[in-house]
Amino acid sequence: MTRARWIANVVAVTAAVVTFFPIYWMVLSALKPAGEIQSLDVRPWTLAPTLEHFQRVLGGENFGRYFVNSLGVALSVVVLSAFVAFLAAVAVTRFHFRMRTTVLIMFLIAQMVPIEALTIPLFFLVRDIGATVPGVGLNTLGSLVMVHLAFSLPFAIWMMRGFVAAVPDALEEAAMIDGASRPVILWRILFPLVAPGLVATSVFSFIVAWNDFVFARTFIISAKDNQTLPAALLVFFKPDENDWGGIMAASTLMTIPVLIFFVAVQRRLIGGLGGAVKD
Repeated sequence: MTRARWIANVVAVTAAVVTFFPIYWMVLSALKPAGEIQSLDVRPWTLAPTLEHFQRVLGGENFGRYFVNSLGVALSVVVLSAFVAFLAAVAVTRFHFRMRTTVLIMFLIAQMVPIEALTIPLFFLVRDIGATVPGVGLNTLGSLVMVHLAFSLPFAIWMMRGFVAAVPDALEEAAMIDGASRPVILWRILFPLVAPGLVATSVFSFIVAWNDFVFARTFIISAKDNQTLPAALLVFFKPDENDWGGIMAASTLMTIPVLIFFVAVQRRLIGGLGGAVKD
C-alpha cells in the first residue's frame, strides 16, 4: 500500500467515525437508564440498556399521528417535486424561449436566501392564500407541502437539468421519426433515462421536509393534530429539566424512516450522483 493510499484510508475512516459518532451517541443515550444519562461519570457504553424511553415516546399522546403527518408531508413533497422538476428541466433544456437563462439564475438565487429571512413573509402569504384556497392555509398540512415544494424545486430543477441535457437529442428524434408523440417520448424514453436523477433529488426533498422544524412551528399554530414529529419533540423539553432520554429515543425513531428511504434508493442514488457531473 502506497503512502498516499494509506493517508487516504486514514482520512476516510476518520471522517466516517466523526460522522457516525453523533448517531451512536444518540442511540446510546436512548438506551441508557435515566440515572446514567444524568450521571457526571459519562461513559461511551452502558451495561444496563433499557427500552423505557422508547416505550414512553411510543406510548405518548398522538405520537403515531405526528409520525403519519410527517410521512405524508415528506412523501407528498417528494412526488410533487419530482414530477414538477422533471417537466421543468425538460422545458429549460429542450426548448428555447426568452429569459431562459434568467429563469435558471433565479433558481440559484432562490437557494441562496436563508429560510429565516423568508419565514415571516411566507407566514402572511400562507395566511392570505388559506383565506381563499382551503387546505393550504395556516394550521394545515397543505401549507407545509406547498412551502417545502417551493424550497425543493430550485435545487431539483437545476440538478435535473444536467440529467436531461446528458440524454442525446438523437434518441428523441429517432422516436419522432417512428411516430411517437411528445408525451410518449417524455414518459417512455426520457423519464426512465433520468430516473436516477429523480431519486437523487427525491432524497434531498425527503430529508428537508422530514426534518423541518421552523415551518412546522410557524404555520401549525393551534391545530395540535396537524403537528409533525420535529415540532412534537418540544414536549420533552421541560422548564426545569429536559427529558434527554425521551428526546434521544424520539430522535432515533425519527431517523429510522430516513435510513429506510435511503437504503431503498441507494443504488439509484449512487448512479444519480455520478450522472449529475455530466452536465
